Amino acid sequence: MALKPTIYKFRISLTDMNRDYYDSFNLTIAQHPSENDQRMMARVMAFCLNASQELQFTKGLSSVEEPDLWLKSLDDQIEQWIDVGEPDPERVKKATRLSKSVKVYSFNTKSNVWWEQNKGKFGYLNAQITRLNNEGIEQMAGMIERTMDLSVMLTGNSAFVNSDTQSCEITWEELQEND
Repeated sequence: MALKPTIYKFRISLTDMNRDYYDSFNLTIAQHPSENDQRMMARVMAFCLNASQELQFTKGLSSVEEPDLWLKSLDDQIEQWIDVGEPDPERVKKATRLSKSVKVYSFNTKSNVWWEQNKGKFGYLNAQITRLNNEGIEQMAGMIERTMDLSVMLTGNSAFVNSDTQSCEITWEELQEND
């Protein structure tokens, strides 16, 4: 019998000083059995960095044909493709053909090696590559509860995340900008 995903509920109060965007979200996120807490929280952070009412979580690890998040137009065209992790350059190349905007959020301890091995291949692609601070993602993963209230403030290259019991800061650096 296949393992079932674990369901988490997030209530996020977002203050994005970079975009002058303020909103609240009620998110239901399915954590795939093979997905660790850090990757799930990196998905939540990617959502916060690109938040809009139209941005959606996809089937994620359950479907290799979909990104982790996407924003689709009313005629079902992919406006924004967002992957979390260290995808193969061929996957990102395919995404640039399917979507107007492609973003990748790398976050783990292998991120530096992955970037050094692939930056030449990504240089030809119209994709934004961002590295999230792994220590911050680890701290955010330490906050996990099945139902969570989070306050997230984005300013500059920092996210300040507060739960009922803990807080952390996640920084990021842009490795490659969109053309």
